[in-house]
Amino acid sequence: MASLGLGGLNVSARRKSVPSRNAAVERRNLITVCRFSVKTLIDRSCFETIDDTSPEFNNFAAILEQILSHRLKGQITWFGYESPRSFWDYIRVACRKVSHNCICSIENMENVGSSRAKGRAWIRVALMEKHLSEYISTALRDFKTTRRFYEDGAIVLGEEANMLAGMLLGLNAIDFSFCLKGEGLDGSYPAVIDYTPYLKFTQSSDSISSDEEELRTLGSSGSEGSTPENIGPPFITDENSWYNKCKRVEQKYRLALEQKGYLEELVRLRENQLSESVSQNKLLLQRIEDMDLAHKMEKEQLEYIIVELQDQFSLVADPVQHSCFLSRPTIWENWLCCACYPPPENQAWLFVHGHEECQSHAAVLF
Repeated sequence: MASLGLGGLNVSARRKSVPSRNAAVERRNLITVCRFSVKTLIDRSCFETIDDTSPEFNNFAAILEQILSHRLKGQITWFGYESPRSFWDYIRVACRKVSHNCICSIENMENVGSSRAKGRAWIRVALMEKHLSEYISTALRDFKTTRRFYEDGAIVLGEEANMLAGMLLGLNAIDFSFCLKGEGLDGSYPAVIDYTPYLKFTQSSDSISSDEEELRTLGSSGSEGSTPENIGPPFITDENSWYNKCKRVEQKYRLALEQKGYLEELVRLRENQLSESVSQNKLLLQRIEDMDLAHKMEKEQLEYIIVELQDQFSLVADPVQHSCFLSRPTIWENWLCCACYPPPENQAWLFVHGHEECQSHAAVLF
């Protein structure tokens, strides 16, 4: 009985592990194919312009669409049914914080109606703007929104999401040219990935050497009277081995070239971020200096007001000075009287006597 119980537990555990394994394999396949598609795009861009007719781009767009649609939650209707969603519903919410984003432009496009077509248009515009990696990184940082749109086990919720953002950074070195009115924006059919360009079998060096030994054995056991000039297989195998070596060297060179382009693009991005930080720092320092100057001026004004209030308080506190101050007209009143009633016979009287009157009032006040 105990053995039957343990066997049942093993079967149930195995059944639970199968879906998780399948989900992990699916995520790994999509990420690996995406990395291959980015490499083929970079290689193709060295020889020709990438546009809508390029099969490498069409395959990359299909891969990215399936990655962003992986385990995407449906939308619950009023009747409780779940209607399918497109990844554009997630992108337009999670990428609002990107500066100078193209979300509103795509929403207002007349020839793009469905949500899937808008998502495909966004991929093309983001590639032409060289901001696709920035869009994806910003969306992935908004974990709350990502969690709201995707189920557990989605690529954008796993560790593969950081790899995806790093992969797409290398595409900023490519100049894309797309037509936003073509058939590629038709959202009536789902995207299909073509795996055949990435399923090339590469023969290992051990396998090549074993084939050469086999060919030499067959050539030596053919006929005893055969001359060395009639023996052809060794020459062919040597030529094949040199060809394979050249292919391996070429692959290493292309890999180093891709890494170099990726690092250059990363350095350029970091330099732009550094320059933006320096400019923001200068603006903040200038703002601090302006606030400091305004604070000093306000402080001086408040000190002047306090001195005036103290003088007025001292005048009110002393009854003698207060009565003299009230009995005498002020300097301002004197000047108003002089200005309103000047002597008609001499205009200079206003300046001379007004000045003397001001001096007398000043002597009384102080």
